[in-house]
Order: sequence, then structure tokens, then C-alpha cells
Amino acid sequence: QVQLVESGGGLVQVGGSLRLSCAASGRPSSRNGMGWFRQSPGEERAFVAAISLGGGNTYYADSVKGRFTISRDNAKNTVFLQMNSLKPEDTAVYYCAATSRWIFPNRVGVLRDYQYWGQGTQVTVSS
Repeated sequence: QVQLVESGGGLVQVGGSLRLSCAASGRPSSRNGMGWFRQSPGEERAFVAAISLGGGNTYYADSVKGRFTISRDNAKNTVFLQMNSLKPEDTAVYYCAATSRWIFPNRVGVLRDYQYWGQGTQVTVSS
């Protein structure tokens, strides 16, 4: 079983930065792929970024490329999402997800391929 706990959300002004963390438990093989998704009120949960177990494969939604960076520290069982140049449209609840499956590259954004989810952390970007 894998448990995921997100932290680092908050209120930030346009152009600011935040770093989200996702602390994971469970076997590393249960976390071959780790991803970040986000959901705004009235909208479906959407893919943001994903990273493979070794960190050699990273993928991003077009809307965050060049601004967000996903990384992982396997020694600390933690995945990070560094978010820079934040925009009001980045406002959402951000969820960490994990999968034991190999999802790279074509299924990184498929929600049902992730077996484990965190509870989410709110990010609000104010103008």
C-alpha cells in the first residue's frame, strides 16, 4: 500500500513561486511513476507533470512547460513540484499520484493508470 501526503500549497501573488512536496510510503516498485495533477472548481482533474522512478523521464502539460519542474528524492521518498512564474489560472487543488505501471510516455496523463492519490493541497494565485 502506498500513502501520499502533499504539502507546500498556499497563497501567492502572480509571478511568484511555490514548491509542493509529496511524501510517499510503500515499496519503490509501487511508485514507478509519480505525477502531479490539479483540479479547479467545476473542472476535471488535469495532468500537470510526471516523473519516472529513476528521474530520467519527465513530462509536462503544455500549460506549465518552462515554468514548473518535477523532481524526486528517492532517499527521502519525496517528489517535488517547483512552480515558478505562477499565473491566476494555476489556481487549483494539486494532487500527487503514484503508479506501479510503466506509463511513459503515452499514458502519463491517464488518471485511471494511477493507483494511489494524495488528499490534495490548495494553491491560490492572486492578481
